[in-house]
Order: sequence, then C-alpha cells, then structure tokens
Amino acid sequence: MKKDAFGFRDFGAAGALIDEYERALEDLSQCIKGLNTDQINKGIYPEHKDPSFRSIKGILTHILDAGYIYVDAVRCHMGETISYKSHADLENVDQYIAAYTEMHGYAIQLFESYPDIKMVEHDPEKQVQCPWGQRYDVDSLFEHAIVHILRHRRQIERYKGQLNQS
Repeated sequence: MKKDAFGFRDFGAAGALIDEYERALEDLSQCIKGLNTDQINKGIYPEHKDPSFRSIKGILTHILDAGYIYVDAVRCHMGETISYKSHADLENVDQYIAAYTEMHGYAIQLFESYPDIKMVEHDPEKQVQCPWGQRYDVDSLFEHAIVHILRHRRQIERYKGQLNQS
C-alpha cells in the first residue's frame, strides 16, 4: 500500500483504516517511550482478575496479541487456515515498539493479499466470526482494532500517573 504525496495510503476505506491504525500505534509508542523495564513490569493492579491488565507490560502484550488476532480472524474468514498464537512478553519498550511496527505490516499484508475484500457486510452470517464470539464486517473490525489501541493507551497513561505518584 503506497502512500500518496500527502502521506496517506491511497486505497479507499482500507487505506484510511491502515493510516489510522498506524497513527494509533504511533500515539501508543509515544506514550510508552521512556518507560523503563521496572516501570512496565511493576504491578499496578496486582489484584486484577485478568493478568493482562496487572502491569503495563501485560497491556502491551495484550495489544500485540489482539493486533494479530484481528488480522488472523479475517484471514480465516477468507478461507485461510490460521492457528492463533500468543506472543511472548518482550523485555522492554523498544522491543514492543518494533513489534507493533511488524504487527502493522501484517495488517497491511492482509489488504495487499485481498485488494478487493468486501469492507462492509450487513449480513451477520457473512461477517467475520471473531474468536471471542462477536461478528464484525472487515471495516468495523479494523475500527475496533484502532479504538482498542486508543483505549489501552489511555489506560497506560493513567497507570503512568500512578507510577509518578509512587
């Protein structure tokens, strides 16, 4: 997906979504830059029922896993055989930022593999079935992916505030 003279991907709705996905990841990357290993590993909410949300590192790994799951769900919908896999916790912020760049590239590859993919589908039976049980059309799934990053970026910003009070 090439960018036009203004820095936007010229690929219709898919291009717009990929651009906004990239922007959300850039915002997240700016949010976490400068956090050290102790800060991302520190248990902010050690009692949280979901281990993914007990530390910034847990959230960062959750975001990474989810980014691949969104693309893999569409690929399965398109008839590919994909086995979902979890990503190992990474050691530091720089590794997460690099992994997010790769994850974004994986999403771009999806739209390059399926340039004529139907973005909007009103029939629930023809929508993408996600591993957590919900159905989306491709457009809505990527909108969800973008907002997912934004919501967790906000959560990390709040956690950073707690780190500064400690």
